[in-house]
Amino acid sequence: MSDKIDKNNDNKKEDNFERICYLCRRPESKVGKVIRIPNNIDICSDCMQKTFDTMNNMDNPYASMMGLTPNMILRPNQNDVLPKPQKVKKSKQEERREPFDRNSILQPHLLKERLDEYIVGQDYAKKVISVAVYNHYKRNSERKSNVEIEKSNMLMIGPTGCGKTYLVKTLAKILDVPLAITDATTLTEAGYIGDDVESVISKLLMAAGNDVEKAQRGIVFIDEIDKIAKKRNTNSRDVSGESVQQGLLKLLEGADIEVPVGATSKNAMVPLTTVNTDNILFICSGAFPDLDKVIKARLNKQTSIGFHADLKDKYDEDNDILEKVTTEDLREYGMIPEFLGRLPIVYTLSQLSKELLIKVLQEPKNAILKQYEELLAMDEVNLQFTPEALESIAEEAYQKKTGARALRAILEKVMLEIMYEIPKDDNIGEVTITRDYIEGKGVPLITMRDTTTPKKIAQGN
Repeated sequence: MSDKIDKNNDNKKEDNFERICYLCRRPESKVGKVIRIPNNIDICSDCMQKTFDTMNNMDNPYASMMGLTPNMILRPNQNDVLPKPQKVKKSKQEERREPFDRNSILQPHLLKERLDEYIVGQDYAKKVISVAVYNHYKRNSERKSNVEIEKSNMLMIGPTGCGKTYLVKTLAKILDVPLAITDATTLTEAGYIGDDVESVISKLLMAAGNDVEKAQRGIVFIDEIDKIAKKRNTNSRDVSGESVQQGLLKLLEGADIEVPVGATSKNAMVPLTTVNTDNILFICSGAFPDLDKVIKARLNKQTSIGFHADLKDKYDEDNDILEKVTTEDLREYGMIPEFLGRLPIVYTLSQLSKELLIKVLQEPKNAILKQYEELLAMDEVNLQFTPEALESIAEEAYQKKTGARALRAILEKVMLEIMYEIPKDDNIGEVTITRDYIEGKGVPLITMRDTTTPKKIAQGN
């Protein structure tokens, strides 16, 4: 009796869990009912069918042991052997696709105008990326000349929060081309835990809908590229630094890469395809912390003694020190020369000033203030910021040294009490944020719908 009770309890516990296919690792909610075979192994119907298909096609290592040849198939449940059906390969004329139309890509000045709608400042960076993208698709289009045009991979350098990643994400929205955004921090040398460098191309292939030819005209953005710099003073193998740079060389230069279709890692259940990277444009970016110290050390070597000599502290307060970067500085930082040689275009993004931070708050299409105004507009409340309040927010964000990212953190803190209190009273018509409220010295001004007399709401602790 106790055995039956234990079995019932076990069955109830098992009902709370989903079975997972032993081969494809997908749960029952994805693949349907699974089949349990001896040794408590669960297999879904898809994997079972693939197994039967593989056996029928003789595409398995045990076919020769069974005395069967690859040009024969077996009927299910029969011993009769039939010849494999013949197939004719399509001609190249049938496989030929329409050439890429470069006229479908915006010209550089038009592309920059679209970028200006979303991004404040960084005019030089927007010009460089607009020209590079336009030239990239010109070289991919059909040309009468036999002159081969080399692609110009790019390296963006700039402090955190200056808009590097947002620039490329905005570019992805504007362009109707495959674009894959990946992070270099997850990449490791082949054979170690992490993503191989081929996973970068796998993401591009997925972005192109598994269309190889479309992916071969795409753009790959690799962020946090400074994290794969050579590690110093280490006795262990540098599997996520110099080794990754070495692995990326063939991708940047152009090579035939075998990548899985519909996945980022190779395994026995995922088919592979070959992607050529000759026509893929690579854009790398990184904040490169402490690179300014490397630049200052190089510049300070040129100082001397005398009335007209440069002082050693001349560059200590230079906010645009990154604009003086050279290839030698990047090599000193830890980037290998072979890697830098495949990124011929190197440019910097400047740190956002207080004036630009104020513009970031107001001017872009998806500006942060516009987002909060939209949220309160849903409650039929008008939100206003005084010019002094905007200056206070920009000053606080500038002190944090994290660029535009600091604006969101400051506004989340400022708007917390307002977003909490406003829905309580349907008579509130307008909220005005002042500098005193930003600095914690006062309260916002509240205007009711039925009167023009401002009302104050107490600031929360």
